[in-house]
Formats: sequence, C-alpha cells, structure tokens
Amino acid sequence: MAKYTKDDIFRMASEQNVKYIRLQFTDLLGIIKNVEIPVSQLEKALDNKMMFDGSSIEGFVRIEESDMYLYPDLDTWVVFPWTAEKGKVARLICDIYNPDGTPFEGDPRNNLKRILKEMEALGFTEFNLGPEPEFFLFKVDEKGNPTLELNDNGGYFDLAPTDLGENCRRDIVLELEEMGFEIEASHHEVAPGQHEIDFKYANALKACDDIQTFKLVVKTIARKHGLHATFMPKPLFGVNGSGMHCNLSLFRGNENAFYDEKGGQLQLSETALHFIAGVLKHAPGFTAVTNPTVNSYKRLVPGYEAPCYVAWSARNRSPLIRIPASRGLSTRVEVRSVDPAANPYLAMAVLLAAGLDGVKNKIAAPAPVDRNIYVMTREEREKAGIADLPATLAHALNNLKADEVICGALGEHLLDHFIEAKEIEWDMFRTQVHQWERDQYMSIY
Repeated sequence: MAKYTKDDIFRMASEQNVKYIRLQFTDLLGIIKNVEIPVSQLEKALDNKMMFDGSSIEGFVRIEESDMYLYPDLDTWVVFPWTAEKGKVARLICDIYNPDGTPFEGDPRNNLKRILKEMEALGFTEFNLGPEPEFFLFKVDEKGNPTLELNDNGGYFDLAPTDLGENCRRDIVLELEEMGFEIEASHHEVAPGQHEIDFKYANALKACDDIQTFKLVVKTIARKHGLHATFMPKPLFGVNGSGMHCNLSLFRGNENAFYDEKGGQLQLSETALHFIAGVLKHAPGFTAVTNPTVNSYKRLVPGYEAPCYVAWSARNRSPLIRIPASRGLSTRVEVRSVDPAANPYLAMAVLLAAGLDGVKNKIAAPAPVDRNIYVMTREEREKAGIADLPATLAHALNNLKADEVICGALGEHLLDHFIEAKEIEWDMFRTQVHQWERDQYMSIY
C-alpha cells in the first residue's frame, strides 16, 4: 500500500518550502548519485519523464545507449533537515527504466525487486533486514581532507570525555529521527574512533534505502563537526574493522517463518534451518558482493571479531552466522561478514537468493559450532567441516563466477559489469608496490 500520492508530494513540498529535489539512485558500486531539479520540475519528475545520461554512471550502459529515465518511488520522499537557509532540499529515491518503459537490468534497486518477486512466488510475503552499520570518524586537515588522526580514544560503549565523537553521533541521531528513522541504539564501538548507530528493521527494499540515506546523513553531519566519516571496512591496522551485520527474517503474512515454538532447543523452524544452510553453502560465492573491495579482506582475518569461517552458532560470535536470543516475531539470522562498503541492494539480493536456494532444495544445515573457532586448529576446523571465507578479492571473484545461484541473483548485466570493475580494482592493487614491501625488503635484498 503506497504511503504517498502525487498530490501528497506537491502539498508537502509547498508546506515545507522545498526549493530543490534530489532524484537519487545508486550505481553498481553502491555510490549514491543524484539529479537535482528545481521544484518547478517536480511534476515532470513525478510523471516519470526525467531523463539522464546513463553512460556516465559506473556499470550502467555504453554511450550509444545512454538515455535512461528516473522513476521516483513516492514513499521515499524526505526533506533534509539541514538545508533550510534558502529553502529546503528534498529527496526521492528512483528506479532506473529504459526508454521503452522496461526496468533497467543494471539498476541494483530494480534487481533486488526481481529477487523479492521470486521470494513471493515461494509463498513468503516479506524479507526483513535490520542492519548494523559501523563507521570511523577521523579529523580533517586545514584543506578539509581526511587525516588518519582519530577524534577520540574511546572503546566499546564508552562515554565522554573519552568518547569525543559523542556530540557528533548525537547530532546524527537527531537528524535521522527528524527524517523518520526509529533509532534503536547508538554507541561507541570497540576501536578508537569507531561508532555504530542501529535503526529499526524494515522490509529489505526500504532497509536498503535507509542504509543509503544513513550513509549520506553520517557523512554530512560529520563534516559539520569538522570530521570525516568513513565506511571503509579496515582503515587502520591493528584494530577492529567496520562491519554491517545483517539481521534477516522471512515472513508469511504476520508470522515469522523462522520461528517454530516446537523447533527443538533453539525454536528454529525448518525454513530457518534450510535458509541458514543456503547462506552457508553460497557464502564463498557471495562474499565478493558483500565484501566488495580489496580492503574488505583486511577485516576478514582472525583476531578482530570479524567472521572468516563458514559456520553458524547461537552461542558465540566467531562464525559467519549467529542466531540472536530473541524468539517469536524477533527470530532472525544474523549474517556477520557483510561490510558497509557493500552495495546494500546487491548484498540483499545475493543473501536472499542464497537462503531461498536452501529453502527450495531443503538443504540440511550442518550442526551449529559452539566453540570459539578462532582458537581451533586448521585440522579441527576441517574435521568439523568449517570452510574458510575467501582471503582476497581475487579469490572471492573466482568463487562468484563458479556459483550459478549467486550469478543468477545478480543477472547478466550486473554480474558482467561488477566482475569487470572488480578485476580492474584487483589488478590495480596487485601491480602497485606498497610501503610495507619497501620496509620489508629494500634493506635485506
């Protein structure tokens, strides 16, 4: 059921003194793009007649087929609270369409909608996501460029004066709440300068929209405090990296399909166990999408609370999947490997496709692993059937190409352009000579 009509949008724009509208969308790599229009062009935009050049966007189309149309999702209307000086700026998130009126296959948001329809064909009505994005706050230099100087020495759940990012984090929360977010928690994370703000779960499409909005707000408000916010997975050596744990659940109507009061000690349904099995089976294949940068794999190493082993548990946080204690409507599967550099629309498409493959094919879940996997030897892990996640982007891309389910979840257009972009990224990295190599080898060879 739509929340807003065209008339609602016109009325709210007038009542709130909106002068400009950002028609926002997300490119292949998860970067927010927008076409800004004056309010005089709002009617044209709401009639789906606003055109842009798709050839200039990463992973979209070639120059000879560049015309694309923006179809605004009216329910994503929001007015940015910080743009009030000369009239406010509002935002509408758009889907991308071809000139013939068909959804563009290279649009990550449209692609997620496609996978959600496959879910509905299996009898499920909702796929919910509760994300936990983490980020670092760094000071900026006199030119406004980010430095590696942290703005605090805080640790997990610390308070001021140790947590000097508290005021910035509070302002971020206030802005988000003014934009309609329901904030559940806000705290300092484990590493100095690292923060987490958790907001209420929603259906996967809205939750992905919220993640993109969240990133924009965090970066904007941090800049107002003279800080640079980064969602880079591992900006510093020797401390925890930033993750984006994803709490997932499937619903049939008002019932959580993952909960079964009679489902053994954990009260998990057969659907939940099959979903877990599907995610574990396809984890090596989807990691290139959920952890899409060279830097992502600096986080997925033992010793820093990030999962690097394919297993599940309800008791500890070292495996890929954890089952939080809440039951009933709150029963969920927490996938802990995802990082905030991921394109959320692509990440949810591959995670949902992986889980649904387990449900469709009734894949049996392995036994949960309740030991700390970090202290197990390789022999013990192999005996327990615990595989490693890919250790590099190149390794992850090879696994992606070999996984038909995950390839299908992206579709041919997105898959081809994603692999092309990421292979270029890997080649740029592997052919570069890094300072560590000079420090290690210059003197002794």
